[in-house]
Amino acid sequence: MKLAQKLAINYLRAKLNFTSVFSNRKAAEQAFEIFCTPFRKSKKKVPPVFDKADRNYVQVEGNRVAVYRWNKGGTRKVMILHGFESSSWNFDRYIVPLMKKGYEVIAADAPAHGASEGSQINLPLYVKTIAAVYKEFGPIESFMAHSFGGLAITHFMEAVTHDNNVRIALIAPATETVTAIDSLFKMLQLDGKVREEFEKIIVERGGVSASHYSIARALKHLHASILWIHDEDDDVTPLDDVKPIIKKSLPNIEFMITKELGHRKIYRENKVVKRVIEFL
Repeated sequence: MKLAQKLAINYLRAKLNFTSVFSNRKAAEQAFEIFCTPFRKSKKKVPPVFDKADRNYVQVEGNRVAVYRWNKGGTRKVMILHGFESSSWNFDRYIVPLMKKGYEVIAADAPAHGASEGSQINLPLYVKTIAAVYKEFGPIESFMAHSFGGLAITHFMEAVTHDNNVRIALIAPATETVTAIDSLFKMLQLDGKVREEFEKIIVERGGVSASHYSIARALKHLHASILWIHDEDDDVTPLDDVKPIIKKSLPNIEFMITKELGHRKIYRENKVVKRVIEFL
């Protein structure tokens, strides 16, 4: 972790713990804002392939969302979904191979990411973004999603009629939202009373508890064919969250477990790219 990041975390930790002395609710509200705010923007230069894309936009809760499309009219439509503090640009190496398969390729920057407007993102908003793109450019038969994008696509698909002709490649998906919240509270060193208020905010805004935002739960309603790729050394979306799903041996899910690729290097690895392209 860089010094600037450490200083920022120490500042936020001190600020929220001071606030909690007077109001657990206020500290929880501030923690929720942090949880939904991407502080880092992708520094990757716009890849040349994006200069060849048809640039489109959809409106999602007042935010203009950037949508890229290649090879309009292809034999099958595939959508690329990025993770938190990422963008479509990070997945450029998938685009040309998918077009060579004859596919129409669609990618969207979630609100507060890439070329899209907005300052915050949460799961319901990401799901609404997918729905807006699907309505405008669908039906879409294949999806490739990394991290937070994986959590979003599974929650979108459970509300859409589909069968096993739909293919979803999940790369290091954010399996359990509760785990992400645990990580935030551990980093900020906030106590259980603030956590209780944080949970109340989630229920107030979304109508369900944090445990509802779970791939393990959503899978009960998914009929799509799924390729799930995860790394043993992922310190962001831990493999321990995935192991109970692996043990179930669900017939529509194929797992590929890698080593020493972590959370971000994994989607850039050539063998992963090749496997995903083959599957989609």
